[in-house]
Amino acid sequence: MLHISDAERRNRLVKRHGLVRRFATIEDAVRGMTVLHATEAATVHLSLWARVAGVTVAEVERALYDERSVVKQLAMRRTLFVFPRDLLPAALGSASKRVARQQRVGLTKDLLAAGVTTIDKWIDETAAEVLELLADGKARTTSEIRDHVPALGLMRPSGPGVLPAGPAVMALLSAEGRVLRAVNSGHWRLSKPAWTSTQHWLGEQPTPMEEHEGYAELVRRWLGTFGPGTEADIVWWLGATKSAVRRALADVEAVAVSLDGGGTGWVLPDDTQSQEVEPWAALLPSLDPTVMGWKEREFYLDPADKPFLFDTNGNAGNTAWWNGRIVGCWLQDDKDPAAPVRLVIHQDIGKAAQTALEAEADLLTGWLDGVRITNVYASPQMRGLRLP
Repeated sequence: MLHISDAERRNRLVKRHGLVRRFATIEDAVRGMTVLHATEAATVHLSLWARVAGVTVAEVERALYDERSVVKQLAMRRTLFVFPRDLLPAALGSASKRVARQQRVGLTKDLLAAGVTTIDKWIDETAAEVLELLADGKARTTSEIRDHVPALGLMRPSGPGVLPAGPAVMALLSAEGRVLRAVNSGHWRLSKPAWTSTQHWLGEQPTPMEEHEGYAELVRRWLGTFGPGTEADIVWWLGATKSAVRRALADVEAVAVSLDGGGTGWVLPDDTQSQEVEPWAALLPSLDPTVMGWKEREFYLDPADKPFLFDTNGNAGNTAWWNGRIVGCWLQDDKDPAAPVRLVIHQDIGKAAQTALEAEADLLTGWLDGVRITNVYASPQMRGLRLP
């Protein structure tokens, strides 16, 4: 069995993930990473800043909202991602389909608690009203849609309080592939989506793949970006079952390899070449796809650092990288009106690494040009907490 060391995995990481600014275009970067995380709107722009030389906010906005060469879609683990358009059919037939089932179950439970007795009828009629409204091609926020579809204002129990049904209905229609997030109605660093029909936004309605084919395509792309990875990594990233992942691995004829520590990883059949890279530094945003690509992260992360840089659900904050390992985080100085990027490095990384990371911080400060990013998924380190 071929052995792939942790050092080799880190070399593959920089080559395949476009760090530092190795992709020529936005579309190349999104396809190279399989997908980009988009739960935090700013992550998309900052992930592309780290991978595409000279990219601007305007270019990212143009790709998303004018050219529509990349598209936001609710998919794996009920998470919002930016997809290359050609990967949408795979997601809609597999990961998004699974999320849609979960959304419908959750919405059904909430509607029952709210006193609705004909659940399927309520969902189908409300969805039909939304789709009829959006058929004119005009992008509308959830609140604007609710002005025309009063059922979206129905209050449903949610945790200790109540919430309107609107967001849950729109999430269901999104997972089903019937609506898409069109233009962002707020600043690029904030998530304030306006919705439109998928047919209008793309000029066509993508045909979902068969479920097993969709999972196989997602796994094939994932292995091309993140391989080698373990079965646990793929199950976690996909938000799928072990049986679905095992079938997908068989369908793509994935090859088992041994990893440092005795684990078993998987790669594509022709993925056997070792790679050498020069020293490199990178600053990646919260929920960046590189940081979120694996569940088992020991090959690039000291386990002692995990409580500082990840929340209890495994979500990453901003990270600073040197030669394939996370060595700290970055944040913006909240006392300086210019919001400069500052490094928080909690280990001795040497002068060369410090200089390289400081240069990246200066570049990012200039690119942000005073825009201050607000992070929902700020890590304990970013929040200034000190763990015992």
